[in-house]
Amino acid sequence: MGAETKVTDPKTPETKTKGKRSQTIGAIFLMAASAMGPGFLTQTAKFVDDFHGSFGFVIVTSLILSIIVQLNVWRVLCVSGLRAQDVANKLVPGLGYFLAVLVFMGGMIFNIGNVGGAALGLNAMIGLDLKAGYITAGVIAVVVFSIKNAQMAVDNIAKVLSFLKIGIILVVVFIVQPPVGMALKETFAPSSGIPALFPAILTLVGGTVGGYITFAGAHRLIDGGIVGMENHKRIVNSACGGLGIAVISRVILFLVVLGVVVKGASLDPTNPAADAFLQAGGEMCYRLFGLLLFAAGITSIIGASYTSLSFVKSLSKTIDNHSKIVTVMFIIISTLIMLLLGKPANLLVLAGALNALVLPLALVICLVASRRKDIVGEEYHHPMWLTITGFISAILFAYFAVVGMGSLFH
Repeated sequence: MGAETKVTDPKTPETKTKGKRSQTIGAIFLMAASAMGPGFLTQTAKFVDDFHGSFGFVIVTSLILSIIVQLNVWRVLCVSGLRAQDVANKLVPGLGYFLAVLVFMGGMIFNIGNVGGAALGLNAMIGLDLKAGYITAGVIAVVVFSIKNAQMAVDNIAKVLSFLKIGIILVVVFIVQPPVGMALKETFAPSSGIPALFPAILTLVGGTVGGYITFAGAHRLIDGGIVGMENHKRIVNSACGGLGIAVISRVILFLVVLGVVVKGASLDPTNPAADAFLQAGGEMCYRLFGLLLFAAGITSIIGASYTSLSFVKSLSKTIDNHSKIVTVMFIIISTLIMLLLGKPANLLVLAGALNALVLPLALVICLVASRRKDIVGEEYHHPMWLTITGFISAILFAYFAVVGMGSLFH
């Protein structure tokens, strides 16, 4: 008899580490890409036009609140290894279905706006007709999810387009030469007064970690197997990393718009971000804005589609077994609705209201689950500071969600 062949695991420790690193980076950029959509550009430009240098305070405050939300949600979901809807169903049977419907509907409506945003970008960049732009954006997203290794493609495109967006804004910063000293001073001593900045802070939090965005990176980590206490540090670093990239982009864009408005210019309220780039450097910067808006729209379509479907696939074996087809259909339906409606403004208002409800609900679910050993395990201990600040934030977000829903129906 010959010598016995020794069977070895092809996945060496080095390979496993590289795999985890790749999954972590994918989660970071998926979350960041989802937060850096067309709404991110419009919100930032509008509020800088309103508050000038004081918007720096808004960025810092919203970052602190976003960290509270993100760490509470990501820690509980990833340590438990369960997606948000599954955690919710463990707490209260049926609650996960309710949460899934809310996120799925909000994601679908926002996806319609993302298709519109990408088309507007193509129109500004190369003058492409809007209807042709809707179809082009939809086709690109469908191709991404149709290829063999769609998950790797999603990760890579999110990374490339996130760097592209930051690069474009950096180029325009050097052209504008904003008053950095003034921005720094106003960030810590806002002349607009803190109470006046409160609506902007809440809007930014909702745009950074609201609705499906809250779960984008966490669900990506779970799909990649980055779960349990042994991956605790990696989970926390991912949550902070995604926010870091989104905030860097917001700060650079803030400086671009500030450099325009401090010279006495007033921005077109119908499209303040585009007008800021146009006034910053004429036709060239306007074309760059088109590329920026297109990249923002495409990355948000990918993020919204991936995350929205992650909410329903664990609730239905049929959807889970055909997740790629369902994701493609999700994008096609979003594109067709955009083609038929043309102006999704009212839908985006409704989506904003749905996302406002998701944020406090998600926080409370995760905070309650953090005390359930049958969900997070015996070894896990949720930090008291996160619990306290999490409940305070949830109450705050719930109050403004109710106020916002009230104004929507009056």
